[in-house]
Formats: sequence, C-alpha cells, structure tokens
Amino acid sequence: MRLLRWISVLTLMALVGCAQQPARDDSLYQALGERPGIQKIVEGMLINVAKDPRIVEYFRKVNIVRLRDKLVEDFCVEAGGPCTYTGDTMAEAHKGLNLSRSDFNALVEDLIAAMDAQHVPVPTQNRLIARLAPKRGDVTGK
Repeated sequence: MRLLRWISVLTLMALVGCAQQPARDDSLYQALGERPGIQKIVEGMLINVAKDPRIVEYFRKVNIVRLRDKLVEDFCVEAGGPCTYTGDTMAEAHKGLNLSRSDFNALVEDLIAAMDAQHVPVPTQNRLIARLAPKRGDVTGK
C-alpha cells in the first residue's frame, strides 16, 4: 500500500512538472520551412561562401557535408525546431581561426542572400539573425 502511494505521488509530481513547462515556440522553425527549408538556406549560404573572396579561405579544408549537417542542426535548434545539435561548441569549432567581426559579418551577409533567394520574409530573417547573433563572441573570440 505504501509503495502504491509513492508511485501515485511520483506520478502526480511528474504530471505537474510537465504541466509547468512552457509550450515550445516553433513559429520561426515553421516560418523557415521546417528542416527542408533550413537545409535549403544553409546550402545556399555555403554556395555564397564558396564565391565570397572575403571568407572562402576559411572553408577550403572543411568537410562541407559535415558543416552543412551541423549548421542545419544548429539553425533548427535556434529556430525552435525538434532538433538536437550534435556538433562542437561554437567556441571550440572556431578556436585558433582568429576570425574578425568583419569575417562574421561576411558570413551573415551570405546567409541573408541565401534567405533572400528562398524568399524568406525580412521579419523572419531578422528573427533568425537575432537568435544567431549572440554566437558572434564565440566565433570571433571577441
């Protein structure tokens, strides 16, 4: 009887805990076209980077397929999607590269161009950029 009471209490606690969790806001994820839309944006950004003389050198020895996959995961998480990021931290991934704010801004410009090509509305673009902006310090070390 005592065991049954403990199970009931634990079950009630679990249900209360679940009820207190805020609803996941996946509206940005939806607005970006979910995972397929995010993948198109990331692929477009990487194509733009390949043509961008300001930063292309940083990507010459990078496994682009892996980078694409990790960026899709990261953008998906940042957009509120049902994804898990499995890559290195931004600081670890960019350690020793000595990237400048100008380098970071060039990448953001390439991202914006990719979103424009996918007809992502500017307010949606701004929401994604706002979620990614705090990573600048981890990328540039500044």
